[in-house]
Amino acid sequence: MASFLQFLLAWLGGCGCAGRLAPPSPGTKAGPLRGNASQRWERPLLRSRRSWVWNQFFVIEEYAGPEPVLIGRLHTDVDRGEGRIKYVLTGEGAGTVFVIDEKTGNIHVTKTLDREEKAQYTLLAQAVDRASNRPLEPPSEFIIKVQDINDNPPVFLQGPYHATVPEMSNVGTSVIQVTAHDADDPAYGNSARLVYTVLEGLPFFSVDPQTGVIRTATPNMDRETQQEFLVVVQAKDMGGHAGGLSGSTTVTVTLSDVNDNPPRFPQSSYQFSVVETAPPGSAVGRLRAHDPDEGENALLAYSILDGGDGAEAFTIYTDALGQDGIITVRKPLDFESRRSYTFRVEATNTLIDPQYIRKGPFKDVATVRITVEDADEPPAFSRPEYRLAVYENSPPGTLVGKVTAVDLDSPSSVIRYSILPHTDPERYFSINSQDGTILNSVPLDREVVPWHNLTVVATELDSPTQVSHAEVAIQILDVNDNPPQLEHGYEPFVCDSATPGQLIQLIRAMDRDEDGNVSRIIIRSPLGTRESNVTVRDNKDNSASLLLRAARLPAQGASLLVPLELVDGGSPTRTGSPTLTVSICRCRRDGAMHSCGPEALGSPAGLSTGALLAILACVGTLLALVLLFVALRRQKQAALLPFEEEDVRENIITYDDEGGGEEDTEAFDMAALQNPDAAPPPLQQRRLLRRDVLPRPHFPPSLAARIPPQPHDVASFLAVRLSEVDADPSVPPYDSIQVYGYEGQGSSAGSLSSPSSSCAGDSDAGGYEYLEEWGPLFRTLAELYGAPEGPPLT
Repeated sequence: MASFLQFLLAWLGGCGCAGRLAPPSPGTKAGPLRGNASQRWERPLLRSRRSWVWNQFFVIEEYAGPEPVLIGRLHTDVDRGEGRIKYVLTGEGAGTVFVIDEKTGNIHVTKTLDREEKAQYTLLAQAVDRASNRPLEPPSEFIIKVQDINDNPPVFLQGPYHATVPEMSNVGTSVIQVTAHDADDPAYGNSARLVYTVLEGLPFFSVDPQTGVIRTATPNMDRETQQEFLVVVQAKDMGGHAGGLSGSTTVTVTLSDVNDNPPRFPQSSYQFSVVETAPPGSAVGRLRAHDPDEGENALLAYSILDGGDGAEAFTIYTDALGQDGIITVRKPLDFESRRSYTFRVEATNTLIDPQYIRKGPFKDVATVRITVEDADEPPAFSRPEYRLAVYENSPPGTLVGKVTAVDLDSPSSVIRYSILPHTDPERYFSINSQDGTILNSVPLDREVVPWHNLTVVATELDSPTQVSHAEVAIQILDVNDNPPQLEHGYEPFVCDSATPGQLIQLIRAMDRDEDGNVSRIIIRSPLGTRESNVTVRDNKDNSASLLLRAARLPAQGASLLVPLELVDGGSPTRTGSPTLTVSICRCRRDGAMHSCGPEALGSPAGLSTGALLAILACVGTLLALVLLFVALRRQKQAALLPFEEEDVRENIITYDDEGGGEEDTEAFDMAALQNPDAAPPPLQQRRLLRRDVLPRPHFPPSLAARIPPQPHDVASFLAVRLSEVDADPSVPPYDSIQVYGYEGQGSSAGSLSSPSSSCAGDSDAGGYEYLEEWGPLFRTLAELYGAPEGPPLT
């Protein structure tokens, strides 16, 4: 086989491709070969035949023989077999893939070639003089083509594939197109001609053998039965004939959902229960209709049919996922009035595809029964809030109103009523705990508080935890109990130069009662009063004008009293009797008041500047004296304070004169201590000479090095302080004792015995019977010590 291939390559490359190089014609002179090849071969004037005759060389790919394969031979007519010609090969793969025998011109391929890596090689051939390396022929280009064989199977570069097709699709619905790639030469033979077939996935899918388009082959494929299919497609070259190479890929086909299934309740009836105290909005139960579809095709909407009591007491809504229907309480329930509800619930698809409407209807109905359970309910007031009214100034105990609450449970409990303390802190009202009657506790005043808002509590006697509250608003009704009064505190004045008929003051009246400002108030002078210098004219709009009547007024500083009578239009009629004082003043030309009162008569022009300065000077002098006195007092107290605050021990002076105790009668007279009454007064005593000694200062040891004991060790702390005091010679002996022989006077018992006397002998001699004679103060002591001794214990 190898010799046959070599012969074939030699025939293709040598016999068919090599040419002969003829010698130059007789008229041609061969000159030296200089310059480039084209210049050298343009010199002859006579046309010569072509020296190289080329065709394409071919080499079969993937051939692997034991020795390099001869693919062709180069030969020139100049070569006469003398060995002076050398053949040179350059270009793609020269020297590595292709080698040339420089003597014979035979070209060999040394490696296995792959057309899919490189389909052809371009090379240059040239004949040169072996000795001088001078080109004998111009270089010529030739091509070596790699001839294809069917050595590459088809490959699906994009596999594996995933595709989706709606369920229930018609036969022939396109699913996906698969494409295989064959690396062989499509222009040579059938090596790259592919044919597609289905290996797995029949009878559900088919494939176009030429284009690779996969289509549905079975109608009414149901996603709810099988959602996913695996299709294996094969691509085979050589037109699908035997001996061809093949490749396969997988296609995962998923059926997408369509709304072809109506919802269905798993059961025809449902039962739930709810406590009667459940507030509106409380969940009672869940319903779920089963829909085999998915996504938006499975979304459901729930509703209550037969709009009766069930629709009034309960409602149903769909959850956020669109799957469950949640039944909730719509209004308060009452076990005593109704104990069960029955109604129908419908589940419907929200999206319906008209293409599959024949598979409907896309809804289902179930019956729901809800039982109301009894619970211990709090008392129920007859009304959620009460509005009562009572007249003001009503005596305590007046009936204001009544609230009523009942226990709806069976058996019912007795109800007790009370008022929340913080809603009636002043205790204006009281309530009968048994029947809910509200009474006022004190007289009420509408003008102070027109409304009172109370909270009444109803509590079950058998179950104190069950309570209810009701708001009670009490309005205080008005009665005509306030007389009219002037709107302001008027201070009218009249100029001493006023003329009769001049307006002095416009006054207004008001009534604090509810209708007082609406009804008319009569303003007039009291009946039976003598004529005054001022006339009161009622303007009939709750106002009146004060007019000057007299032509001659009293002296400046005097005043006019104007009595008034204010009568309201209420029932009963109330009358006010205010009195206005009209001052007579001195006025300026424009009518403004200049001065009023008797003080203006003595000094019409006011105080002079000198008088004011004198008064200010006197006041300033008095203030200076007071401040000086206060400063001296503070300075004196400040001078005494340091001596009072210092420690007494720091001011002790040591005289180095020690006393002799009780036996030293010269240094100190002990008789004064033994009997102060017998001691002579200080002025009658003889004057004793003082024996003062120059004091010697003693410096206490430094306290900086003392380490105070811990606060919890009290004993150590006291011991350290005691040792410091004992070791300090400058500290006086505070633990010294003084003996006083005088025992006092004024006692009915006289002087008691001294501490050194024996009390045992006196007790034995006289006993304690005399203690009873000392009076009631010593009665207890007499009972303790004066009792007779009992017999000795054995």
